Amino acid sequence: MKILRGKAIKLGDGISTDDIIPGRYAHLRSNLPELARHTLEDAIPSFTSRVKPGDFLVAGKNFGLGSSREHAPIVIRMSGVSAILAKSVARIFFRNAINQGMPVVLCDTDKINDGDELEMNLDSGAVTDSTSGSKISFSKVPPFILAILEEGGLIPYIKKHKDFIIAAKQHTENNEEKIE
Repeated sequence: MKILRGKAIKLGDGISTDDIIPGRYAHLRSNLPELARHTLEDAIPSFTSRVKPGDFLVAGKNFGLGSSREHAPIVIRMSGVSAILAKSVARIFFRNAINQGMPVVLCDTDKINDGDELEMNLDSGAVTDSTSGSKISFSKVPPFILAILEEGGLIPYIKKHKDFIIAAKQHTENNEEKIE
């Protein structure tokens, strides 16, 4: 997976799917470009004019809580966000995000400030904050999730590979790695 670079757009704790897509715009679900124009408009009124391709959403605890709106990660991705970093994420949001090709990593986001320049490597599990010079580690993303993300989501993965079989590394008797 490539290195992701962009600026941090900092959010707090408890950002719900209703904060991501205000319920008053539910009628726009079949018009994703129009729905994306309202992404996070109550939490960060200037979000859609501020976000640039490659930027990161940096959140606190319990990002994406609330109802299961698979449109939430879709509009975040459509807005130009390359990945989400958070202390914790609602499980259903995490699954929806990966299925839609949006990387989500769990890490300590306290030292990242709004506007910081970030570089993230999903393969190695590291975020470098170029503004502060700090490095933040996170658990390496499992190979099957990386494979889904590399294809742009679960449906593009299945369309391309006609199945959901992902090669796994196995250790042989003499500790050499073999890919099946």
